[in-house]
Amino acid sequence: MRRVLALCAVAGVASSVFAGPASAKVGYYVIRWDNTGICQVWNEDLKYKPFQWGVSTYKVVSKPLPTFTQASELQIKLRGERRCTL
Repeated sequence: MRRVLALCAVAGVASSVFAGPASAKVGYYVIRWDNTGICQVWNEDLKYKPFQWGVSTYKVVSKPLPTFTQASELQIKLRGERRCTL
C-alpha cells in the first residue's frame, strides 16, 4: 500500500513539473484606448489590469501573442492601417 501511495506521489510531482512550463507561458495583447485611439502592448502576466475610469476605457484588439516583439510589430502595423493613433 505504501508503494502505491509513493508511486502516486511521484507521478503527481512529475506531471506537475511537465505541466508547469506550459501554464507559465506569458502572453502579450494589443489594447486600444477608446477615448484617444492609442494602442498599447499589454502583458497579461502583470498583476493589475489597466485602470479604466470615466470615458477612458480600452478594448483588446489582438489575440494573445507569445513575445513582446510580435505584439509591438502588430501595434506598428495597426498604426500604419490608421486603426491606432499612436
